[in-house]
Amino acid sequence: MKVSVVILNWNAQHLLRQFLPAVVQHSTLPEGMGEVEVVVADNGSTDSSEAYVNTLAAQYPQRLRFLPLGQNWGFAEGYNKALEHVEAEYVVLLNDDVEVTPRWLERLVAYMDAHPEVAACQPRLMSWKEPERFEYAGACGGYLDRYGYPFCRGRVFSTVETDRGQYATSSGLLWATGACLLIRLRDYREAGGLDGRFFAHMEEVDLCWRLCCRRREVACVTESTVFHVGGASLAAGSPRKTYLNFRNNLLMLYKNLPDAELRRVLLTRSILDVVAAFVFLLKGEPKNFLAVFRARRDFRRMKPSFLPSRHDNLHAAAAAGNASMQAPGRTPFSLLWRYHIRKQDTYTQLTNL
Repeated sequence: MKVSVVILNWNAQHLLRQFLPAVVQHSTLPEGMGEVEVVVADNGSTDSSEAYVNTLAAQYPQRLRFLPLGQNWGFAEGYNKALEHVEAEYVVLLNDDVEVTPRWLERLVAYMDAHPEVAACQPRLMSWKEPERFEYAGACGGYLDRYGYPFCRGRVFSTVETDRGQYATSSGLLWATGACLLIRLRDYREAGGLDGRFFAHMEEVDLCWRLCCRRREVACVTESTVFHVGGASLAAGSPRKTYLNFRNNLLMLYKNLPDAELRRVLLTRSILDVVAAFVFLLKGEPKNFLAVFRARRDFRRMKPSFLPSRHDNLHAAAAAGNASMQAPGRTPFSLLWRYHIRKQDTYTQLTNL
């Protein structure tokens, strides 16, 4: 099998009805490039997802299958469990709320075939609700500032740009969006896959950071386009989402920062996170205020169990000739300072200095 397109589902039969037929229809490759399958991996749904997928699969024999996982493993571990049942050169982690376009997959695979140094890539991620604008979750590929705040070509914090062709070329990244991530299965497994302890949020950033530290590359293939609804699982402003984002971001920093930076960055983040919590409180969002402190508490509680992962990452980077854990796409500046104080709210403004 050349490509397995894996969609993780949990009680989202309505989204499968809306988007899955186009995924099956458009997830093809020209003759000679290899075969493609679409796998709906189900996290213990109690709706009629299985019946719907099996009905659709009857129209596409050998191209679509339903894979029950038995329970809700979350996003990260759900994909790990699903990929145990997949054997393909490439896998695509595709959200159930993504509308694909003709030849989207062909262009990603062609790029990867031509660039063996690249472990993972994403398409240009556009908003399904506003098709002329980039989508928050990944736009044209992601970066991290020195304190671990993610941003994208096309999206910096809450500022999302209209696509005017300003990011029309593929570019080296630190991370590619988990909404539509194509990755070599060998690289996925050798890097340890997604960290199931994250449950959801930041897990793809963590994985891509590990790949980059191993001197593997991440790219955005802008010739390929998909449209993402976004917020289908947890809406923006959800205290649960705030909790996972803050906790997992700290865990990711602990796992991947070089020794020379770790203490200083985590100390600075302890101050910045408290500031962020009080900003939530001033905005009248007490549940998000508390979520930040719960995230920091649980980070401290979980940190000892992540020490072996940190050591593994340091060892793997050193084995790849990158003992200093340097990764392209980590910027030396503070995104908070540039965005809020200097009013630089686009990737172009941030980098053209």
